[in-house]
Amino acid sequence: MPPHHRLTDADIARIGEGVRDLTLPKPEWTHAAHFAAAVWVIDHSDLIPERDMPGLIRAYNEATGVANTDASGYHETITLASIRAARAWLEARPTLTRAEALAQLLAGPYGRSDWLLAHWTKPRLFSVEARRAWVEPDLAPLPF
Repeated sequence: MPPHHRLTDADIARIGEGVRDLTLPKPEWTHAAHFAAAVWVIDHSDLIPERDMPGLIRAYNEATGVANTDASGYHETITLASIRAARAWLEARPTLTRAEALAQLLAGPYGRSDWLLAHWTKPRLFSVEARRAWVEPDLAPLPF
């Protein structure tokens, strides 16, 4: 998926279902796809994002050959911060389609893969502790 490709509601569903079903091609698991999957999980009343997204990502990583270790794969703090960002973004834009809201989110600061570094120092964000469990920001609180 090109970096400036605008995702549709069908793309969001395909990405979310692909992560859940372990069928999303690994090259499509991009920064934008992580947010699309978060939007998809938020929209499913049978899923609780903070509870279910970690397991979905861990399983998807394993299915695509990415080990979940202290140095690679699943990252708890990044996942939870991204869920919080996506949820706040969607709640503030209730009249937009999910695709429209996601496009706006990705066009702003959250569209940058380094957006978290405005809130965490690199050593703290990429620590083993932050990979394993939620770690509070050490530069600036999250705005939501």
